[in-house]
Amino acid sequence: MPPLSRGAVARILAGLALLAVCVAVAGLALRDRSHSRYVLAGANAARGRAAFTAYGCSSCHRIPGVRPAVGVVGPPLEQWAERSYIAGRLPNMPGNLVRWIMQPQAIVAGNAMPDLGVSESAARDMAAYLYRLR
Repeated sequence: MPPLSRGAVARILAGLALLAVCVAVAGLALRDRSHSRYVLAGANAARGRAAFTAYGCSSCHRIPGVRPAVGVVGPPLEQWAERSYIAGRLPNMPGNLVRWIMQPQAIVAGNAMPDLGVSESAARDMAAYLYRLR
């Protein structure tokens, strides 16, 4: 096989550079789109963090950034935004998570998570906090 000319090498390198740029742009677009599904308008993650303590969630769950959240009855809540399902049944989407936090017994009767009387605004704030956990 004859050696490649300088022009051919330059065209190959330019094509590879263009391909790398396209892959990078596509990756950013996909990442931005996937994170947008976790937006809860008007929710406040700082209030959500405090709500986990106020409602006693830390007695059953380990929750990063919430002290003393060392419970082992319920699942640990780290990397929440990376999960696919809530309670193994609901797609991990903001509306489903808010409903789950407010009324877990209405969604999966008899499960270990009690209905704690969490208000919708507190549940939205708590969900906003959980979706920051990547």
